[in-house]
Amino acid sequence: MLAHVTEVEPLVEHWRRRFDASASAGIPAHVTVLFPFLDVDLISTAVISDLRTLIGEHSPFTVRFDECRRFPDVLYLAPTPDQPLRALTETIAARWPEAPPYGGQFAEVIPHLTVAHGQQAHVFDEVEAELAERLPATATISSVSMFVSDGESWRRHGEFPMLK
Repeated sequence: MLAHVTEVEPLVEHWRRRFDASASAGIPAHVTVLFPFLDVDLISTAVISDLRTLIGEHSPFTVRFDECRRFPDVLYLAPTPDQPLRALTETIAARWPEAPPYGGQFAEVIPHLTVAHGQQAHVFDEVEAELAERLPATATISSVSMFVSDGESWRRHGEFPMLK
């Protein structure tokens, strides 16, 4: 489950294609809402209906990306405000506790748009310096997309608009 950040795609697509494997696997520039989600075989019409209802209870919102930040192995753009994204994650994870964010790996989920992953610090420095000249960027989040994988690539499996 992800929030596609269409307006930021031109800013980051060059770097993502080079340094984020999810881009070449078919995932657009995004902020993750919930990953992993349910196995595709478990995504029934009832699941789709529940997602439509839960996500539809949220309002569209605008985020601004002012700066790059880092996790140990990731360079990312930080969305502000991040609370609406956290709320989406919490809503979906509460409904499907068997699918905790990032498999329960992290105590706190930090919304982010990955630009580069698994690179040396000097590569992150170069990417960050180039992006800093082009920031800030603003995007409107008005839906959540579900992507599923066939083991090699990802494809959009559903789109859930925020309606409130």
